[in-house]
Amino acid sequence: MDGNFPRAAILSVVLLTVSLSSSATFLEPYDLLYDSAVQAFYSGDYTDVVRYMEAALNSYTEVRRTRVRCRLSCQDQHPFDETFSDLRFFDVVLRRAACMNACIGEKLGSQSLHKISEDVVQDFQRRIPYNYLQLAYQKLKQPDKAAAAAHTYFQANPEHVEMGQNLEQYKDLQGTTEDHFVDREARPHQRSFTAAVSLYDKGDYEGAISLFEDALLEYYKADVECRVLCQLPQRFEGHDHLRYRYSLQELVSDHFTQVLHCEHECVRDLSTRPGRLSPMENYLPLHYDYLQFAYFQVDRLQEALQCALSYLLFHDGEEFITENVAYYRDVLGQDGEPKEEAAWYLRRHQQELELLLIGSKTMGVEYTEGNYWSSTGRRDDSSRIPSGTDGWMDYVPISEKKNFTVLAPPQLKEGGPLVYDKVQLVQNSAALNGTQRVLLDHVISEEECSDLIHLAHAVTMAGDGYRGRMSPHTPNEKFEGATVLKTLKYGYEGRVPMGSARLFYDVSERARRIIESYFMLNSTLHFSYTHLVCRTAITGQQDHRIDLSHPIHADNCLLDPEANECWKEPPAYTYRDYSALLYINGDFEGGEFIFTEMDAKTVTASVKPKCGRMVGFSSGGENPHGVRAVTSGQRCAVALWFTLDPLFRELERLQADEVIQAMDTELGWGEGLSINPKDEL
Repeated sequence: MDGNFPRAAILSVVLLTVSLSSSATFLEPYDLLYDSAVQAFYSGDYTDVVRYMEAALNSYTEVRRTRVRCRLSCQDQHPFDETFSDLRFFDVVLRRAACMNACIGEKLGSQSLHKISEDVVQDFQRRIPYNYLQLAYQKLKQPDKAAAAAHTYFQANPEHVEMGQNLEQYKDLQGTTEDHFVDREARPHQRSFTAAVSLYDKGDYEGAISLFEDALLEYYKADVECRVLCQLPQRFEGHDHLRYRYSLQELVSDHFTQVLHCEHECVRDLSTRPGRLSPMENYLPLHYDYLQFAYFQVDRLQEALQCALSYLLFHDGEEFITENVAYYRDVLGQDGEPKEEAAWYLRRHQQELELLLIGSKTMGVEYTEGNYWSSTGRRDDSSRIPSGTDGWMDYVPISEKKNFTVLAPPQLKEGGPLVYDKVQLVQNSAALNGTQRVLLDHVISEEECSDLIHLAHAVTMAGDGYRGRMSPHTPNEKFEGATVLKTLKYGYEGRVPMGSARLFYDVSERARRIIESYFMLNSTLHFSYTHLVCRTAITGQQDHRIDLSHPIHADNCLLDPEANECWKEPPAYTYRDYSALLYINGDFEGGEFIFTEMDAKTVTASVKPKCGRMVGFSSGGENPHGVRAVTSGQRCAVALWFTLDPLFRELERLQADEVIQAMDTELGWGEGLSINPKDEL
């Protein structure tokens, strides 16, 4: 939607947009180039893979740039008047449409009429082309370009295990340097912001100021581009417009409500890193928070005041910033004004939100009023303070600080009873250099370990739990697994001793009770998933291994070592609260369980598996963990994940409970008892 921002500012944004030359006229559609590249990949022609895929990426970028440039140009040529009639409104809309068609047709030629499938668009948004590129460059012996492609893909797909391993290998190759690991799709405003924070943390305030100002400039440019792309045809959710019988005015109203919704979401989009669903906290206002403190550090108080006032536009009445503003005014002896672009941006945003609240009633979309900046991921007051401050500016005298109360986080407990007599505490959280961690011995006996080993050899199948992939974590080991219900089914069919199948069920329940008791949980811990797993070193593939048996990860969030974050969002199992691994053998080489820092490199604790040993821990980003390479033999364990939310109880476990209950009440194994993992209770 158009705002009231000065015409000169709009023109400056247009000038900031990358200019397109007339050479774009003969761009080939990027979906056709993409298809050619994929075909070349599967035929082993890696030179053509690179040629077609790079051309496809260039075409994709040029199409987007052209649409942005043409839309901005046509809006500038055909502005809406301050007051106009219905006919005048539709006249402007039609003229803009004709202008857009002519502009895009001139720049893109026949591609302007070419329709790209949604699947291809999704592939480019997910950076799938870079996966093909890194493999092609690898085959062509161009490790520098392969590293850049791999790094670009991995930024948006950090859960992709194989790509993470490839990156580690590229880093060890001779001839590759840190400069080769660049994100080719980096968003300029986010790149500048990240670099600015890094300089700020190092105390380089002049450098940080320059980059923060660049980040703001790039942000507002990206905001204009995002909103321009919202002007394209929208999907009318809940309406079949092939049979739409509403009036033209109602159609237009619905369309612009969709556009408003899209523009409103630009706030979230611009603060969300590639491959993430959750936005960075308090993203845009945080620029002004950092800047006001950086300007103070270099004694530029007028600019500091301006940035502090800009921050208050987003968070009116913020205590710490309000006190800083008072300090600046007192020292300067004068007042200031917020930055013009921040004031205009927020006015427009608030106007759009008001319109959206009205228009959403027509579209059936629910919106609530409130502080939108808080709703986009802000956790608490402290997360908004620049790094290096404690919520107070360093120059505020102690005597002037007001009393305030900090609410302590919920107290995490451990050290509860171990429930079973023979279970022995080996190391607690402190000894394991972390929080919510425990190492126990003698959870099961040698005889029980032997029984479970024999059971594993009989019931586990390659790739179980990983869609049949024999080596889901590393090509150098074979992975096999089995669930409790499958094991009970084998017992019922006489393929394994029923006592052994029952033992698997019983020891998993034993582990659950120990974890629930030791961590002194106030509510019941439910099974989320239970798996008897074995990892076997593949003979002939162990020389010079640098990979892990299971890469470093967290169980309920997506670990992002570079950002020092763990994003609690799909595809992570966000509902998992505690995890445990109960080992049933130790006669193999390698395979140590390790905890690390958030960087996924610094090892904080290492556990050597053996019969009856169990490691338990909370499932979040506070406990990144992995498994070192199994270089000889077979490593077997019972892997358990738990949840405090009964809605996410493991379905197969509930069915297994019914089977065990039937056995215990001597109902027998008649025809009425069905063991089907796909049954719904």
